[in-house]
Amino acid sequence: MDVTLFYTPLSGHLNERYKNFLCSAGLRDEGDADVVALMLDDDFQIVACGARAGHTLKQFAVSPDLEGGGACASVLSELMNEASRSGVNRLFLCTKPANLAMFASMGFYPVVATPDAVLMEDRRNGFESFLASIPHREGVSGAIVLNGDPFTRGHLQLCEYAAARCDALYLFSVSEEGSLFSPDERFEMLDRGTAHLQNRVLCRSDAYLVSRATFPAYFIRDERHAESVRADLDVELFRSRIAPALNISVRFVGEEPFSPTTRSYNERMKELLPERGIELVEIPRLDGISASRVRALIKEGRIEETKDLVPETTYEAIIRYAQRHA
Repeated sequence: MDVTLFYTPLSGHLNERYKNFLCSAGLRDEGDADVVALMLDDDFQIVACGARAGHTLKQFAVSPDLEGGGACASVLSELMNEASRSGVNRLFLCTKPANLAMFASMGFYPVVATPDAVLMEDRRNGFESFLASIPHREGVSGAIVLNGDPFTRGHLQLCEYAAARCDALYLFSVSEEGSLFSPDERFEMLDRGTAHLQNRVLCRSDAYLVSRATFPAYFIRDERHAESVRADLDVELFRSRIAPALNISVRFVGEEPFSPTTRSYNERMKELLPERGIELVEIPRLDGISASRVRALIKEGRIEETKDLVPETTYEAIIRYAQRHA
């Protein structure tokens, strides 16, 4: 049986059949795929599937009577070839730990695992290369991971507070798309906004930190549990591989009164990081300042009102953004 590629969105009837097939395998459609690979039998019924969303392969399912017969490998191979043709030159997948050996036999290497999920990539030393690209510093090291969409005075307060308590402060700028400002714009705002901190080490998170794209949880039916699976995988990668490699002993976060997802993530870090000797320090949020408020003002065209909420360097970036979207 051949594998056929369908670029999204799928037609209504085909999309319904695809979702039903996933559901029958205990999976969910996360709705972000760029391309779906379907293996159809002689009656045009779906017997195996997989998908690619950006650089992440996901949503693999095979009919029970075809398991172990190479159907999954055929779907995976077709998606990998399609990714290569589309210029996607690195691939990740996140799956159940029970599937680790199967995907390892197909050329994927484990990055980190929890009882619920395993993150894999198609490069043998991909994660090691990421760590090697980060300058290593001596002494007491701390870390902040932030999206900074945009970088506010609250973010600046957090960075200054942390920098005063470390010999080296690793600032990881989240590289994932999907924010108001692009990853490059957010990185520049963080760079310019913290240029006065002499002990900072500025890094991009690449695909390894706080990435919903890299950490899909389509194999968890309960979406609320899926968020905790993502959080645990992210925290495990930080505490077991990133922190030891960079000698990070403390992670700093800002208090989160608004986002339940971020608040739950912070609470999970409070539980898991100390198990590896990593302290989590949470500092109070500056009154009235949040990135979400700044974004709302930008979208409403009230640019001048953002001036007191962000550093001057960010305000300049906001003006440039407004000019581009005028």
